[in-house]
Amino acid sequence: MPIRSLGHIEIRSSRIDEWAEFGPRYLGLQLAERTRHGLAFRMDERRQRILVTRDESAAEHAVFGWETGSADELSELGARLETAGFAVSRLARAECDYRRVADAIAFSDPNGNALMAYHGAETSSAPFVPGRPVTGFRTGASGMGHAVVHVKRIDDLMWFYVDVLGFRLTDYIRDPYRVYFFHVNERHHSLAMVESGRTGIHHVMLEMRNLDDVGQGYDIALADPGRVGVTLGRHTNDYVTSYYLYTPSRFMIECGWGGRSIDPATWQPVEFVHGSSFWGHDRTWMSADDLAEMRRIRAGAVAAGQHAPVQVMQGNYEVGPAA
Repeated sequence: MPIRSLGHIEIRSSRIDEWAEFGPRYLGLQLAERTRHGLAFRMDERRQRILVTRDESAAEHAVFGWETGSADELSELGARLETAGFAVSRLARAECDYRRVADAIAFSDPNGNALMAYHGAETSSAPFVPGRPVTGFRTGASGMGHAVVHVKRIDDLMWFYVDVLGFRLTDYIRDPYRVYFFHVNERHHSLAMVESGRTGIHHVMLEMRNLDDVGQGYDIALADPGRVGVTLGRHTNDYVTSYYLYTPSRFMIECGWGGRSIDPATWQPVEFVHGSSFWGHDRTWMSADDLAEMRRIRAGAVAAGQHAPVQVMQGNYEVGPAA
C-alpha cells in the first residue's frame, strides 16, 4: 500500500504561545523552530513531527500527514484518490519546504477531515533534545503514533480508508459504543474511528520509550486542574499504558507506553467484548451514570481473567528472577 505510516500532524491554531509552552512541558517535545508562521516540534531525528501553524480565521483543527515511501507511491496514491472521485491538490514548493518534505498532496476524507500525504521527510544531523527530561519516543517505521477521529457513522467512512487509502482493519469494539481500529504497518493501529455522532479529531497518541516518562508526565498534568481528560489505564487491544490530556486546541493527546506490534501479513480482525481497557482510563467528562456503565463493562475483563504481556523494547527492561 502507498501509505506507510502517520508521519506528522499539522495543527491550525491561534494559540501559538500556549502550544509553545505545552509541547515541551507536558509532552517532552523539542521546540525546534518558531517563526511568524508557527511552531515546529521534534520528537526524533526528523526536522519536525508536529507543526503548529498560525491560523486566526478558523476553528482549531488538525491535518494528518500520511507518509508514503517514494515519489512513485505518492503519485499512485494521488491517482487512486482521483479515480475514486476525490479532489487532489499538489502543494507548492514553498508549502513543501515549510513542512520539510520533498513533495506532498492535500485532500479530504468524506467527513471533511483535512489530510495530507507526502514523501521525503527531512532529517536533522543535530540530536533530538527533549523539552523536559524524557528518554524519547517510539517512532521509526511505525510512524509518530496514531490518530483517532470522531464519526457519525463508521460505515460511511471506513470504505474510504480501506478501499481507497489501503488501511486494514485491526479490531473493533461495539459496546458501549463502536470503535474501529486500522493499521498500515506493524503498529497495532495508526487510525481509529469513534462513532460518537460528531466529527473532528478525538486524540493523537504519542508513545514514550520508558514507562516512567508516562508516569512523570501524568504527575505534571495532574498538577494542572482540568488538564487530564482520561486517567491512567491500560488498553485491552493495543496494550498501551497511557493517560490523555487536553491540548491548547482542546482535542486530546494520549501519552502512552508499551504499544503492541502485529504482523500485517497474517493479522485477522477480532472483536473486543469487555471494553477498551483492562483497568483505569476513566473519562473525566462523563456523567456519574455513564462512568458507572464504563466501569461495569471494564469489570467484565476482570471477571474473565483478562491479562496481557507487557510489551517492551530492547534496552528499557530487565528480567527479574521467577518467584
